[in-house]
Amino acid sequence: MPRPAFELAGIFRQHGPAYRRAHELPRQQLRVMRAIEVCRTAVLGGHVEQCSQCSHTRIAYNSCRNRHCPKCQNQERAHWLQSRSAELLPVQYFHVVFTLPEPVAGIAFYNQKVVYGILFQAASQTLLTIARDPQHLGAEIGLFAILHTWGQNLLFHPHLHCVVPGGGLSPDHDRWIACRTGFFLPVRVLSRLFRRLFLEALEDAFYQGKLRFFGELESLQDAIAFAACLASQQDREWVVYAKPPFGGPQQVLEYLGRYTHRVALSNQRILAVANRHVTFQWKDYRSPHQQKSRVMTLDAQEFIRRFLLHCLPAGFPRIRYFGLLANRHRQEKLALCRSLLRTPLAELLPDAGPCRAVTLPPAAIPDRLCPECGSGHMIRLGWLPEHRWPSTPPEDSS
Repeated sequence: MPRPAFELAGIFRQHGPAYRRAHELPRQQLRVMRAIEVCRTAVLGGHVEQCSQCSHTRIAYNSCRNRHCPKCQNQERAHWLQSRSAELLPVQYFHVVFTLPEPVAGIAFYNQKVVYGILFQAASQTLLTIARDPQHLGAEIGLFAILHTWGQNLLFHPHLHCVVPGGGLSPDHDRWIACRTGFFLPVRVLSRLFRRLFLEALEDAFYQGKLRFFGELESLQDAIAFAACLASQQDREWVVYAKPPFGGPQQVLEYLGRYTHRVALSNQRILAVANRHVTFQWKDYRSPHQQKSRVMTLDAQEFIRRFLLHCLPAGFPRIRYFGLLANRHRQEKLALCRSLLRTPLAELLPDAGPCRAVTLPPAAIPDRLCPECGSGHMIRLGWLPEHRWPSTPPEDSS
């Protein structure tokens, strides 16, 4: 893939100093900006390579490996997919999205670690509880969930993507219970339980003193006002969206390969940077014609503000595993599922056909052939040390 003409790192280098002077930023946002600005520059050090044939020499600088950096996700994605490929089952997979309504999203913005944790807890408990109900599936299921906090226009839009195998273990663990083809669990039932569990947990967090309110939400510090805010959400329909099911493991990997390690904006979406404005491409999912591609131009300061809205709290895991896929017993539960699935496999995938061999995208590794002569191999000669943070970020050399 050719290198994009414009990059987030360049925008941060050009307009970041002015943004930092104008705003008092949290430490985590400052760290993210710095990491992206110095990614693949001399600041992080690197190594020198030389061709074995023509003696062509080049310098390769290190990556920042920050999870918010658009350049640094390919390698992490490849490693994660390699691990997941060994855990997939030969069944349909379903994709369920849990979205927070706007008033609750406002509370989440000022209390990210607490509210994101509640979002994971409420969504996973909703799926596990409804799936265990004999009136629905009557099985113990597994899932993993991925947190996204952005919409295509870079505004704050916290939601959780859950990927779930289409079935689970019976209560006595002696058989596999498959869901109906193309149908997992009723969305309206999921929505109402999710709403109740989330609001109960949010109320508990308030009375335990875990929530803080600022700006336009400062009035919610009062218990009566906070209770009224929760009451206003109890009769609203919360958005829980079940997408069409994947056909099998191959489709799951193809989807996850371009989805799990996304950042709020990829470099490929940036179309222009000029006159202190940034133009980028986005999809309008609310238009009558779904996923209509549009172009948006923002002042560079507003663009940086929107991107930094999506900096996760330090150390907060954005991918989590529940049920059969929970870390503490994942291997033994998956082994049991494979054993039970061995005979009825053909019945589980009536419309998907035989499962194709699972292939992973190649890891993002440097090209070892010489770019000059095309026949020699680049040999590493030595390492370049890291440097102190400069007053002016260096140019990108990737």
